[in-house]
Amino acid sequence: MEPATMGPGAPGNGVRPATAPRAVLGSGVSLHASDIGVLVVYFVFVIGVGVWSSVRASRGTIGGYFLAGRSMSWWPIGASLMSSNVGSGLFIGLAGTGAAGGLAVGGFEWNATWLLLALGWIFVPVYIAAGVVTMPQYLKKRFGGQRIQVYMSVLSLILYIFTKISTDIFSGALFVQMALGWNLYLSTVVLLVVTAVYTIAGGLTAVIYTDALQTVIMVGGALVLMFLGFQEVGWYPGLEQRYRQAIPNATVPNTTCHLPRADAFHMLRDPVNGDIPWPGLIFGLTVLATWCWCTDQVIVQRSLSAKNLSHAKGGSVLGGYLKILPMFFIVMPGMISRALYPDEVGCVDPDVCQRICGARVGCSNIAYPKLVIALMPVGLRGLMIAVILAALMSSLTSIFNSSSTLFAIDVWQRLRRKATEQELMVVGRVFVVFLVVVSILWIPIIQSSNSGQLFDYIQSVTSYLAPPITALFLLAIFCKRVTEPGAFWGLMSGLVVGLLRMILEFSYPVPACGEVDRRPAVLKDLHYLYFALLLCGLTAVVIVAVSLCTAPIPEEKLARLTWWTRHHPHPELEKEVPEGAPGTPEMPSAVHPAEGEAAECCSQAQERQAGPCRRCGRLLGAWLCGLPGHPEPALSPEDAAARSQALTSIAEEPLWRSVCDVQAILLLAINVFLWGYFA
Repeated sequence: MEPATMGPGAPGNGVRPATAPRAVLGSGVSLHASDIGVLVVYFVFVIGVGVWSSVRASRGTIGGYFLAGRSMSWWPIGASLMSSNVGSGLFIGLAGTGAAGGLAVGGFEWNATWLLLALGWIFVPVYIAAGVVTMPQYLKKRFGGQRIQVYMSVLSLILYIFTKISTDIFSGALFVQMALGWNLYLSTVVLLVVTAVYTIAGGLTAVIYTDALQTVIMVGGALVLMFLGFQEVGWYPGLEQRYRQAIPNATVPNTTCHLPRADAFHMLRDPVNGDIPWPGLIFGLTVLATWCWCTDQVIVQRSLSAKNLSHAKGGSVLGGYLKILPMFFIVMPGMISRALYPDEVGCVDPDVCQRICGARVGCSNIAYPKLVIALMPVGLRGLMIAVILAALMSSLTSIFNSSSTLFAIDVWQRLRRKATEQELMVVGRVFVVFLVVVSILWIPIIQSSNSGQLFDYIQSVTSYLAPPITALFLLAIFCKRVTEPGAFWGLMSGLVVGLLRMILEFSYPVPACGEVDRRPAVLKDLHYLYFALLLCGLTAVVIVAVSLCTAPIPEEKLARLTWWTRHHPHPELEKEVPEGAPGTPEMPSAVHPAEGEAAECCSQAQERQAGPCRRCGRLLGAWLCGLPGHPEPALSPEDAAARSQALTSIAEEPLWRSVCDVQAILLLAINVFLWGYFA
């Protein structure tokens, strides 16, 4: 008998029948009345905040619906940056990888602090100066042409569906299934309906305010579970001892899979044999994090909704502080779960793992839900279910809103040049419904291709598709010589190489413990973080090489589109309208086209003739779709130009600029200290 089996997770005699785990996890846990009460209060709060922010939001214009009217303060932006990223997939995946390999995966969170500051101080000033709503739109303004914009929009939507929406839904539903015993698909549908309603109705304002509420619930509940877990295991010294002894009863002969890693409590690991090698963690991860935090629509859209640049920077600083916490309330509880329940969380025998969690390659994904179900007392268990639901719903609403923005502005406008602003509002909302359906259909594929560590699935898929985007944005912002052909062919070459690796990854799954590793050397010996670094470098070389062979873009066409030209005078705004865009979609505008006002008059005349029931139905539909009851006053050309100039201003008050700078330096000092302490 292994020593680790004698603990809170094991029976008194240390002997556990092979079928026990099934009963432990498969039957669900009946909730006490107080748990249900907590859940009801949570849902009432979230829906209340969603409805309140939907009613007060400006939802009938591009800027109002997709950028919250550019009126957000720093604190909801910072909270939303955190909760948009920390979905239920991160709770399940980060805790699972922590259970399987130790602390190093927490570096993924701490690395984000640096990139959040890069977002606020380097990238957002350029995006605001350029006056854009979406990232593909920025590339179109920077390079001209349409093929890069369309490619980026489609690739972003594919990445959202395959790495964000579906994994969040799967992990959230997995948690609900374990905690409540509900069917996986029933859980999914219920969560999606509640989430989609206030996203569709309220736009980014509703999403950011509900995110702020979800962040408070998420951090508070997760900290409670962390303290309970540390209390159970004997605080940090006890965790070090118990984790190293966390060996399951059922092992595979002649293997070492069941042994916890010797370097589990080290952040920086061997560059060749480490599961997360330190050069990959510092350099390769930075490539992926730059895509996620500085060029991804979901994150950048939050910063673009800020009142001004100082508020965007303040949001980045708050988000950076919050991103320090997941190491302590997600990764370490995952390790505690393995220390307490080695037979379930640390299982290695493929047959036993199949019985426990339905995956032959390991059950580390159940680490966090198992801890919640086993440790949380009555009442608090309902709180933790609310925490996971908060994480799921906040990240999903963020992705839904950003995806609808991308589709409406970058794809639909290409198909229908004369689309009115109201049409774009409706199309964006309908696209959310489409995303929900596709995501549900993708869940079985994630279950079957699950490598046992959900976080690894998310990061590895990202590492095959995101590095070319990172290379392109860095060169677009810092190198004025880069041209459209260089950018396009760089993206294409990066896509081909990334897809080849991705196809190999899905063709040769990770072997279970004791099985022969038949994967080719490019998979077996080249870590995905190293691959991300190489792919980014390859793409950058192609972009620069092709750009040098083509004519440069004239300097005057780069005004306010690069780091070096962000302070240049405004180009004539009127020259950019002929795209058939409503007002100026690059600039959130309250100007409605004349045909929109005419249609409004017609619809009001029809409503007077229609019956009261039909009129109520139309009013509800119009409210959901953000169609205004009365046409807003049109702005004069001078007012429109002044408004656009104000919205693209990157001027800051000296006092608040200094406050943001000091806070950023303090945040980096704390971050460096933590890296050094746990290295």
